[in-house]
Amino acid sequence: MSHLPLLPILIPVIGGALSLFVEHRRIGTVVQRSVAWVFMLACLAATVGLVVQASSGEVLVYLLGDWPSRLGIVLMVDRLSALMLLTTNLLAAACLLHACSGWDRRALHFHALFQLQLVGLNGAFLTGDVFNLFVFFEVMLIASYGLLLSGGRGVRMTAGLHYVVFNVAASTLFLIGLGLLYGVLGTLNMAEIAVKVANLPAHDLALAKAVFGLLLVVFCAKAALTPLYLWLPETYTRAPAAVAALFVVMSKVGIYAVLRIWALMLGEAAGPLQDYGWSWILPLAVVTLALGALGVLAAARMRMLVAYLVLVSAATLFIAFGLRQPGTIGAGLYYLVHSTFVAAALFMIAELVRRGRGDASTDLREINAPPPVRRMASIMFLVAAVSIAGLPPLSGFIGKLALLAAVPAEHVGWAWSAILASSLMVIIGLARAGGRVFWRNTRDANDIRDRAGHSPGPKGLRSMRATETAATMLLLAYGIAMTLAAAPVIEYTEAAARQLLAPGDYVAQLRGTAPEMRNP
Repeated sequence: MSHLPLLPILIPVIGGALSLFVEHRRIGTVVQRSVAWVFMLACLAATVGLVVQASSGEVLVYLLGDWPSRLGIVLMVDRLSALMLLTTNLLAAACLLHACSGWDRRALHFHALFQLQLVGLNGAFLTGDVFNLFVFFEVMLIASYGLLLSGGRGVRMTAGLHYVVFNVAASTLFLIGLGLLYGVLGTLNMAEIAVKVANLPAHDLALAKAVFGLLLVVFCAKAALTPLYLWLPETYTRAPAAVAALFVVMSKVGIYAVLRIWALMLGEAAGPLQDYGWSWILPLAVVTLALGALGVLAAARMRMLVAYLVLVSAATLFIAFGLRQPGTIGAGLYYLVHSTFVAAALFMIAELVRRGRGDASTDLREINAPPPVRRMASIMFLVAAVSIAGLPPLSGFIGKLALLAAVPAEHVGWAWSAILASSLMVIIGLARAGGRVFWRNTRDANDIRDRAGHSPGPKGLRSMRATETAATMLLLAYGIAMTLAAAPVIEYTEAAARQLLAPGDYVAQLRGTAPEMRNP
């Protein structure tokens, strides 16, 4: 068997260790960045190889140490996990490029923490065991604590500490849930759980519902579903641009975990536990969508606006997946990839606007930069805004159109109303922000600063840093590529949805019943 499924975890582990070594030896920044890029590109190449193999419909299983899957650590790759891996590593490449503009020199152990973050993200999408999902969650979160707090002070430290406390509490509940789950079912292997849930004795049913309810609460908290979303806007607003852009995919990890558990463990074969939890997740998703759209309208800072756009995308995904149809799940997966790239690009554009203003005020005003820089920034913002708002002809429009077209007839009324109304509010919020940032007259902006007690500050941004511009344009290019290749991408996501909803092959392979899937 190929060792390819292990590489997206092993490569960044080695990369993080080597990054610490060259940093400790006080080797120059160029060498540190070169090491980071070698391992980033190697990880991306391994991910592309996994996508190619998963495209055939084969479920790849890797048994570490050749232990049986019910006893050892098992990694699994199907179409869904391969898609999430590719999305994560493409995003990470752009974030690393943006950080190499200079922020990596100001953050302690940035490259080591960045590689560690990739270990957690990639491992969460690859694991076939709920306990190891917890382990990779913690690896991902520990790295995110360092990336968020490194070099921070004042309000960033406050937001970062709130983020740490919230996630430590959620992780504690996760660990408690795992203990209860093992006590009820005697296993934490996902495939074994799926089999045992279907044959659960009646006297264990109430406890099993409590356990799965607790796990869903934990995952929904990490995905920022109402009422557990309050940590997200301020945290993402205060994070450095490259870190906030990488954090966009972290909320998708919680959504992925909910989707995987529902389809595998609480699907049609789950008996009394079939579809458990969705009866309240869907209404909460609609409420989250409304609150996120209102947040976009009310945002006084561009980064806060983008943070609420992340919340809107998460709520839209919960609706798409909660409808539990192959068409809506396939469209939702397309929308997931699109929204990840575009929201990350908007965080980078917001950083450009912040530096271009030449001061530290928090409201939306005109960007204080020469006309060529303003034109470039405004064009990038326009492309990103059109895409994330769902306007034609870009990928956001294709994703939302595919989702609306796949909504079952009995849900058309509320689903269309919620998605279209939120889209209208997002369009208004983005138009307002774009007008105030890029079209406001310079004299008017300076008058407003004077009345508010702000000094005009330095002359502003003289030029855009090449790596920042390249990183932002790379993310926007991903979205444009998804538009041009919409047919094959949607075909892949719909195939991933069908595979997810028919987990028989997944369960058979993950339980280790196929000798050819074992390690040599």
